[in-house]
Amino acid sequence: MTGFRHAALAPLMAAVATATACTSPHPPPPETRREAVVDTMHGVELVDPYRWLEDQESPETRAWIERQNAYAEAVVADTLLRAELADRLRALMDVDDVGSPRRGADYEYFSMRRAGDDQWVIYRRLAPDEASPVDPQGDYEVVIDPHEMSPGHTTSVSVQSISRDGRLMIYSVRDGGQDEVEIRVRNLEQGTDLPDGLPNALYSSISFKGDDSGFYYSRRSRETGARVYFHRLGTDIGEDEELFGAGYGPDKFVGMSRIDNGRFRLYDVWHGWSRMELHFQDVEDGGPVVTLADSTMNARFYAQFLEGELYMRTNLDAPKNRIVAVDLENPGLANWREVIPEGEDVLQGFTLIDGKLYVTYLQNVQTKIRIFELDGTAAGEFPVPEFHSADVWGGDGKLFLSLSSFTTPPVTYRIDLETGEREVWQKSDIPFDPQGIVVRQVWATSKDGTRVPMFVMHKDGIELDGDHPTWLAGYGGFLAAITPRFDVMAALWVERGGVYAVANLRGGSEFGEEWHRAGMLENKQNVFDDFIAAAEWLVNNGYTNPDRLAIRGYSNGGLLVASALTQRPDLFRAALCGFPDLDMVRFYTFTQTNNLPALHEYGDASIPEHFEFLRAYSPYQAVKDGTEYPAVMLTSGDLDTRVPPRQARKMTARLQAATSSGLPVILRYDPKGGHTANRGRAFSRVIEDRAMELAFLLTMVGAADDRQ
Repeated sequence: MTGFRHAALAPLMAAVATATACTSPHPPPPETRREAVVDTMHGVELVDPYRWLEDQESPETRAWIERQNAYAEAVVADTLLRAELADRLRALMDVDDVGSPRRGADYEYFSMRRAGDDQWVIYRRLAPDEASPVDPQGDYEVVIDPHEMSPGHTTSVSVQSISRDGRLMIYSVRDGGQDEVEIRVRNLEQGTDLPDGLPNALYSSISFKGDDSGFYYSRRSRETGARVYFHRLGTDIGEDEELFGAGYGPDKFVGMSRIDNGRFRLYDVWHGWSRMELHFQDVEDGGPVVTLADSTMNARFYAQFLEGELYMRTNLDAPKNRIVAVDLENPGLANWREVIPEGEDVLQGFTLIDGKLYVTYLQNVQTKIRIFELDGTAAGEFPVPEFHSADVWGGDGKLFLSLSSFTTPPVTYRIDLETGEREVWQKSDIPFDPQGIVVRQVWATSKDGTRVPMFVMHKDGIELDGDHPTWLAGYGGFLAAITPRFDVMAALWVERGGVYAVANLRGGSEFGEEWHRAGMLENKQNVFDDFIAAAEWLVNNGYTNPDRLAIRGYSNGGLLVASALTQRPDLFRAALCGFPDLDMVRFYTFTQTNNLPALHEYGDASIPEHFEFLRAYSPYQAVKDGTEYPAVMLTSGDLDTRVPPRQARKMTARLQAATSSGLPVILRYDPKGGHTANRGRAFSRVIEDRAMELAFLLTMVGAADDRQ
């Protein structure tokens, strides 16, 4: 059978196991009621003792959350360490930060969070004659200040589109950390909103029509899926014209872009993260929707309109990607022209600068930038420092290069292409000194013999005596390549003498589509094996030992951390498991989530073959009573509409009842917290949360007082 058969058993009132409480320095967790529910699925009985915690709004669940938050505070405590960490995090994080400006007639609009602000504010300035960076200390006109929208500063705003004539702005309003937003249209001349807003939902592809008569948008519904619409200003939203998307269900992403000054519309349909469709429509001629690529091609297509042709980065017949050009007058596959063929390195992206293609590659998880003529002829390479991530854009003889690394906060340079002269265009003011800190790349060997790269950062000259507090991070999924980037928490950890490591696991795109597919669906266990191999490498090579090793992961990375600690509890001392997917067997039943497309990546347990591999690793079902589990801190919140927080609640209760190590399992739960991370919370709360997480990990690995 493909569904659940429920058999509610008689309620069993039981206290959380506290056999080791007498020897543990930590207070015992609050009691959690057990009421077992047995699901029979594909002939297999599965016991869920905490199903009642899935009811988020019940008074019993709300009271349980309050007790868990109080317990978490009791465990971490308001110590000098925590205050010290908060002070240092505030110095590192609470700096001026400016988003990219966008032009609207005579003005440039941008978002900025000045030091001391809880949220980003939308500003505008008169557009300069020549592109110039925004000075955070400048005096700018405030367009929208979200601090006035909620007493707890948990409402955030973002610019979506500016009309060509500069009179109107579409912006989004987000409550807390949820993915869903309201869409509003602001009359910039009057400073008031028009009655053309859209209700709280999932939106993308928002842009004004060229004549400013209305705007396009894609709205995704949990019930019916995504559709592309056009809203004409001044009309009721119920009259909006549906342009594309009929027939696609809620497990698909559907979006739209316009090219060639609006002559063509491009419609994209994502079937998870592995394959997509691409369609186009000649609006000028009133033509039909024409399919460029369908899902049977089992590939992805990222398009740009350059010099009268559609240039696409695709993995069709090229696992590491290639660039092809398509004449939209003759768009058949047989007429596609290959511009840059697949190479040994992964082609990540491309941009046109002064008639040449600047193409970014990943070579062993490090950015390389190569230059080509439009016909694909090689024209050189642009240097990028070792162990850096880079982005490039520009025009009119100027190139902008943005760099970041594990030891270098983001910095953008403006480079004169004729003279080679380079100047700092914009940089972060994060007060971090990288002197004396080294980064190296190493390779672990996974269970099946696959070589897995890992970056390791620490102070120079440390002795490999196997006793350093070490923090291992990873992700491994959804095509995400984890490249060198500056991480404030990692920087602080290393400042205090710790070792920071991040493993590049299968499931990402670091080595192309084959690497991605080797970590999804029935191959997901490879991701956990890779992570465990990375941890073992750190132990075997003298960096640390299991009593000093902490792991961290968020979202799909939370699934990674939970799988690792349930499969190898002996290998880790502490774990930070943030906004995680944990009950993979029941994931397909969580229809209130907005992330049903993740079924294409994880699998659907209603399918017998998928049920077998999901049940084999699903962390919630993998917890075993009487096991010595590491110390675990889970985080979640009511407004995580992407990864249902019920999973973190149930996992907390299950681990608290099962562990025999005497190490605490705690839950930090924010009613306003959600999957959009920092944008969904007041910045002051972000500092508090990060300080608590670091204090927990440092204390659990015995490094609360380490100074090296």
